[in-house]
Amino acid sequence: MRLLLAEDEKEMSNALVAVLKHSNYSVDAVYDGLDAYNYGISENYDGMILDIMMPKMDGIEVLKKLREKGINTPVLLLTAKSQVSDRIEGLDSGADDYLTKPFAMGELLARIRAMTRRKTEFSPNDLTIGNITLSRETFDLKGPSGTQRLGSKEFQMLEMMMVNKNTLISTERFMERIWGYDSDAEINVVWVFISYLRKKLVSVGADVEIKAARGVGYTLAEKQK
Repeated sequence: MRLLLAEDEKEMSNALVAVLKHSNYSVDAVYDGLDAYNYGISENYDGMILDIMMPKMDGIEVLKKLREKGINTPVLLLTAKSQVSDRIEGLDSGADDYLTKPFAMGELLARIRAMTRRKTEFSPNDLTIGNITLSRETFDLKGPSGTQRLGSKEFQMLEMMMVNKNTLISTERFMERIWGYDSDAEINVVWVFISYLRKKLVSVGADVEIKAARGVGYTLAEKQK
């Protein structure tokens, strides 16, 4: 899943990015409200974490403008303010949840999981297609011939393909969702990770495969019998 993090305190932002990436989220970090708005209107995120006190535009103003544009991405507000009136204003402006600083990282992760589940009504912990299962908790890929632990990028790519079974996903879409707009990675990195995934699918005895449409993208589909 891809998250937008808007936090103007660089040290706090770096710490949050490290925790989120360790938990297999892809993260775009920005440091002011104007950038948060400009990134947010792309609708390229599964969730947004907005600090309220930011330069150029505060988090609540960002949230209001995004909702006015019809952007329904789940939003978690972060703030040092603990007054009930501030929480009410944030929630009335369209926030999905509210977390007061300081907070435990475990609670932040739990709230992110909760709000992103609400976006899709129900998001199972295990994804199954054919004879393979992908665990969103352990990042294990299981099949009749064994289990393979996936790395962060591998997990996110396979999750995208399993959620969008039989749907062509472009190379550019993988880059945007997993590596991010500001990544220095070359676009052929997608092919490299597709190669890793194909080997792991074979090793677990999968009856599905990743098919390529040359110059267009990739799709996960059942093998032809």
